[in-house]
Amino acid sequence: MDVDKKDSIASDSSDQVVNPWEVSAKDGGKIDYDKLIDQFGCQRLDASLIDRVQRLTSRQPHVFLRRGVFFAHRDFNEVLDAYERGDKFYLYTGRGPSSEALHLGHLIPFMFTKYLQEAFKVPLVVQLTDDEKCMWKNLSVEESQRLARENAKDIIACGFDVTKTFIFSDFDYVGGAFYKNMVKVAKCVTLNKAMGIFGFSGEDHIGKLSFPPVQAVPSFPSSFLHLFPGNDKLRCLIPCAIDQVCCFLTLDLDPILILG
Repeated sequence: MDVDKKDSIASDSSDQVVNPWEVSAKDGGKIDYDKLIDQFGCQRLDASLIDRVQRLTSRQPHVFLRRGVFFAHRDFNEVLDAYERGDKFYLYTGRGPSSEALHLGHLIPFMFTKYLQEAFKVPLVVQLTDDEKCMWKNLSVEESQRLARENAKDIIACGFDVTKTFIFSDFDYVGGAFYKNMVKVAKCVTLNKAMGIFGFSGEDHIGKLSFPPVQAVPSFPSSFLHLFPGNDKLRCLIPCAIDQVCCFLTLDLDPILILG
């Protein structure tokens, strides 16, 4: 994807702003999703792709696909190509724990991810970004960790396959191979690019600048040596909301299914 396009996303304040921490349109108007598809280098999830999902999984596509709730993607066709050849992939999604419980809007990505796990019979990693909420919501470390545990209960209640699901807290897990990948990602992203994509300013503390690699590296199987040992080429599919896409555009990361 063209870097100049990416650098314009967060700074387009005259029209609409969409980044992981703010979604707003001029004068309280509606978000122009067609414009975002172009800016983010995405494609519409068309009927032919949805029909292909049904053919490959032998089950009816989720209602969120059929009704356009998940409306766009990046490289989803490549995941399906690989799956058709017999190659597996894994799923990655997450939750920023800033409240006691998940409401319906929070649950939609997890409901859809559960369908993907069942339909394709693949592993899932769920990242609880308690470190992020500590920095953005001015919560204490202890309170962020407590909320992460409470949110994990709601996520578990969605009914994921316990033999194929790994839920982790950043405060508890970051280190080792995961941290090595964070450093590799951080070295590839300039300060100008981070400010352009995420809308950071000179008033933001350095913790915010350091966070994007934390959210990016779960898309690398080498971040989870205990889950995918020796399988560095395993593809990752990321179901996420449109405001989270910036985190994965930083390095043109793996295929994405986008929720509007």
